[in-house]
Amino acid sequence: MALSYKARRRWSLVVLLVAMPLYIVVAVNVVALFERPCLLVELLVYVVLGVVWVLPLKGIFKGVGQADPDAEN
Repeated sequence: MALSYKARRRWSLVVLLVAMPLYIVVAVNVVALFERPCLLVELLVYVVLGVVWVLPLKGIFKGVGQADPDAEN
């Protein structure tokens, strides 16, 4: 079942305002469990973690910045 435009907008706000900060806290704490690697490795880990979160959620964000396709002109 595909989400409507309004539902995608609402879920994208929930993801950005609630889930994203939680993901950041979890990612930083997981990285902190290990001994601190060199700066480039640590940067690579954070870049990968910064991209991985969006892969399962890209359907929610697709088209959210566009005009509502269901709105009447």
